[in-house]
Amino acid sequence: MALDVIDIRSFYAGPLGRVTRQVLSDQIRQRWSRTQSLAILGYGYATPYLDDFVGEAERVISVMPARQGVVNWPVGRSSASVLASADAMPFPNGTIDRILVVLGLETQDHPQDMLSELWRILTPGGQMIVITPNRRGLWARGDKTPFGHGQPFSRRQLTDLLREALFSPSHWSEALHFPPFKGAMLSRTATAWEKIGSALALPFAGVHVVEATKLMYRPILVSAAKRSRVALSPVFVPATSPRLDESPL
Repeated sequence: MALDVIDIRSFYAGPLGRVTRQVLSDQIRQRWSRTQSLAILGYGYATPYLDDFVGEAERVISVMPARQGVVNWPVGRSSASVLASADAMPFPNGTIDRILVVLGLETQDHPQDMLSELWRILTPGGQMIVITPNRRGLWARGDKTPFGHGQPFSRRQLTDLLREALFSPSHWSEALHFPPFKGAMLSRTATAWEKIGSALALPFAGVHVVEATKLMYRPILVSAAKRSRVALSPVFVPATSPRLDESPL
């Protein structure tokens, strides 16, 4: 089920949303510390995290799903947000250097089509960060936050999905180790939750944060059973010829 853009914006305006934004922004910045001369695109509802790149990257664009709705962004500047279908984005091939997907994959009926379209517009060797709910985490078990909607993923499921779309996962991490509860106590302890969860590699974080690189080739795999059935033949086979002392009939 698609999320409504007004509900998502209200979440990020509250205390839990502000803590969520800070935690995930730190994760994103660890991977993309320098973005000068790059074109960055956010898909889903990525605007809270794209704000960090406005004025630094060459271009920053927000694409929001048609079923979700769109808001004007960035505030106080010329609009750089567009409403588009996940499988038909209005950009030429290979024109985007970085793609950030937040609240965009788990609500898709056909996520493979969306990933194929993102592969098309990404530059060769370009990078994409996908933030999606962890099926083992608390955040996926309730619908009071945007990360409790749609289809959560295990690490294996997400890996298979990315590889089928010709993306190679290059870095994995998890975030939102604290429970999705509101309150002043959360704001004061969220950083400690994240440090403990990351240090101990706890398996119940709220979201996966995976960085993947666009591949330009499709690997061809041959199974061992198929290889064992291959029979080798000599290149040259001598042909039978009549003896010289024999005359034709």
